[in-house]
Amino acid sequence: MLTDPIADYLTRLRNAVNAGHRVVEIPSSKMKKEITKILFDKGYILNYKFNDEDFPRTIKIALKYHQQTKEPAISMLRRVSTPGLRKYVGVNDLPRVLNGLGIAIISTSRGLMTDKEARMLKVGGEVICYVS
Repeated sequence: MLTDPIADYLTRLRNAVNAGHRVVEIPSSKMKKEITKILFDKGYILNYKFNDEDFPRTIKIALKYHQQTKEPAISMLRRVSTPGLRKYVGVNDLPRVLNGLGIAIISTSRGLMTDKEARMLKVGGEVICYVS
C-alpha cells in the first residue's frame, strides 16, 4: 500500500532518468496528470499520454534528453510537502528553485501551478515539489 503516491511518481521519474530510459509508465491520478502537464509545458519531458480506457489507468511519459550531451532535461526532482509534514507558504514566501532556473510546483486554491504563476496571481499554497 502506498502512503505517498506523489513521492512514488517522482521516484519513478527520477529512477527512469538515472537509468537512461526513454519512456516510463506510472499509475494515474488527477494530481499526477496535472504535474505531468506542468512538466511538459515547462519543457522537462518530451511527451505524455494518458491511458484512461484500461484499468489500471496509467500515464506514459517520454523523457527528454539533450541531443549532443545525452544529459537529461530533469536534473533534480525533490518532494517537499509529505503526508507527515505538509509545507504551506504564503505569497510572500514562495520558494525560488536555483534562483529562478528551476520550478516549484504549488497546489493552490486555483489548482496546481508553478511558483512563478502563483506569484503573478498572488496566491500561496502547499509546495508539492522542486524540479530543475
